[in-house]
Amino acid sequence: MTLRLRPDVSTADTDYGTVLLDGVGGRYWQLNGSASVALRVLLEGGTAEQAAQRLTATYDVDEARAREDVERLRARLLDAKLALR
Repeated sequence: MTLRLRPDVSTADTDYGTVLLDGVGGRYWQLNGSASVALRVLLEGGTAEQAAQRLTATYDVDEARAREDVERLRARLLDAKLALR
């Protein structure tokens, strides 16, 4: 399943990952490099499986762990109301 950020959520890439800023609540989140890679794939219309494959190609992580990490990221973004289904 792909992912969309709410329209009032801004992103900024940094040397350490990506920062998400909630324009309504004023809170921000720092994503590390691997979470940034996964987020980019999901925001570009990729699936969780495609994001996990990109993680395994970029980092030393097995497919099952990468898939779990992508699903956890997706769930946390939805729980924080930063993303829309």
